[in-house]
Amino acid sequence: MRHFGHIAPEVRKRLFHQEPCAFTADSPARLLSAALGATLYSPATRPRLADDIVKQAGNGVVSMVLCLEDSIDDADVVAGEENLVRQFAGLAARPGAEPPLLFIRVRTPEQIPDLVRRLGPAGRLLSGFVLPKFTEERGIPFLEALTAAEGASGRRLFAMPVLESPELLYRESRMETLEGIFRAVDKYRDRVLALRLGVTDFCSSYGLRRAPDMTAYDVQIVASVIADVVNMLGRADGTGFTVTGPVWEYFRASERMFKPQLRQSPFLQVQAAELRDRLIAHAMDGLLREISLDQANGLLGKTCIHPSHVLPVHALSVVSHEEFSDAQDILRPERGGGGVLRSAYTNKMNEVKPHRAWAERTLLRAEAFGVAHEDVGFVELLAAGIPG
Repeated sequence: MRHFGHIAPEVRKRLFHQEPCAFTADSPARLLSAALGATLYSPATRPRLADDIVKQAGNGVVSMVLCLEDSIDDADVVAGEENLVRQFAGLAARPGAEPPLLFIRVRTPEQIPDLVRRLGPAGRLLSGFVLPKFTEERGIPFLEALTAAEGASGRRLFAMPVLESPELLYRESRMETLEGIFRAVDKYRDRVLALRLGVTDFCSSYGLRRAPDMTAYDVQIVASVIADVVNMLGRADGTGFTVTGPVWEYFRASERMFKPQLRQSPFLQVQAAELRDRLIAHAMDGLLREISLDQANGLLGKTCIHPSHVLPVHALSVVSHEEFSDAQDILRPERGGGGVLRSAYTNKMNEVKPHRAWAERTLLRAEAFGVAHEDVGFVELLAAGIPG
């Protein structure tokens, strides 16, 4: 699989200075954690789940979470497990099917080895598990169960803990909780692919819900948690982890109105400024701003609950030609001693030592999402990625 792999090769060539790399579920964890992109959640009870997975893969989704937790009723857990086993078996039997990276969000540690056993050979399609309401005390049993299931199955399985517990939100317990989370994930570092933020749960603790024109960063109590999570768990000194952006709750059917216009050829018939104004007018602005703020605050990828959110996340994750040029300049071997140099775009100064970690992260993102041509921006990437 690869980002933007669902569009024609000749279109990719027109869009990308450096195309996104191809990867598989067996690729190195460092690349997979950067390449998760928009992780699409789906209830595990969906009767045509295998069909949904194949469809979303064809539309550019590269990671999905099949949820047995908050997205389904307590009474439906057993049926959800049974449905997952059936759907995985059906998916594994499809010739040539290349699903996204698939994760199961469980409720209890005991579900992990049980589901791995019940999936049998079809478990080869499973990349790992999402662990809810993660703290050190609650999380260690999940990680132990995952390690045991991995040993029994002989397959690599990743964990994606969700940071969403009240202890993490409340000021009096936040630092102690973060320290405990770090101890837990550091102990199982090779198994932890990414940390996910559960902002909806944070808001629920105070009876809050952000409006569609507001980002998570406009809700100060939520923004403070994100800042502390990145501070303690997202450092670029080798101790940190990939932290993904929070879910965007809103979607509107009116977004579909842009598809015919975009397909006509945005390069010739739709002015970028006009299209951007229309997108903003129809409430995509909140999502686009939040994705940009995710990246500015050190987050990579995003939890998504609607397919319409996937492409904006991926389009805004592509590295611009200017970013790529700066990162390459900073990391040139002859710059190892430090210093300051003028950007090739002649609009900024690049400081070699302070900007080195940024440059390394930028080139990793470039490997996963590609580098746009100098004259290609978000609108062109968005337009080209819309399914036909």
